[in-house]
Amino acid sequence: MSRLETGRRPLAGNPPPAPIFLNAGDFYFGAAPLKLATLLGSCVTVTLWQPRRQIGGMCHFLVPSRSNPPSRSNPPRWPGTALDGHYAEEAFALFDQAMLENGCRPEQFQAKLFGGGDMFPEAYPHANVGEQNIAAARALLKLRGIPLLAEHAGGAGHRKLTFDLATGEVQMRFADKTKEYDHG
Repeated sequence: MSRLETGRRPLAGNPPPAPIFLNAGDFYFGAAPLKLATLLGSCVTVTLWQPRRQIGGMCHFLVPSRSNPPSRSNPPRWPGTALDGHYAEEAFALFDQAMLENGCRPEQFQAKLFGGGDMFPEAYPHANVGEQNIAAARALLKLRGIPLLAEHAGGAGHRKLTFDLATGEVQMRFADKTKEYDHG
């Protein structure tokens, strides 16, 4: 899902809509009273929120960028093809488009970063994709001048998030994998 919406406020007395769930590779940008939700392991989610206008979005990316060299399962992005939210660089390009379409500048937004868990530390001790994803997100935020207000990243576990575009708040539940299996 790569959606950009302007979000409508509900009529008085109507309950707010259910959260929109983002899977890996999804991107969504909208307005309050919208809520966005996701579940993370080694993937990273970045939320951007513009407090004055109560607009923002969420991305859920798997890896920092397309592989080099390109492969059959991971082809290069050819000019004119759609951006793919599976890759941090392209997810941030989707944010750039959304900010531009809404007449905003990056520095008007507040960022929060989540995820990048080491889901299989015993099996892959030298291939921590989560750490690479966290570093990519921090670098892409810094490049755009977007302040990072909060983060809950790394560790060995998964996170469940709900992002409220009315308040900018992110509710998170973290299941620490190191404690999950500690039966001693």
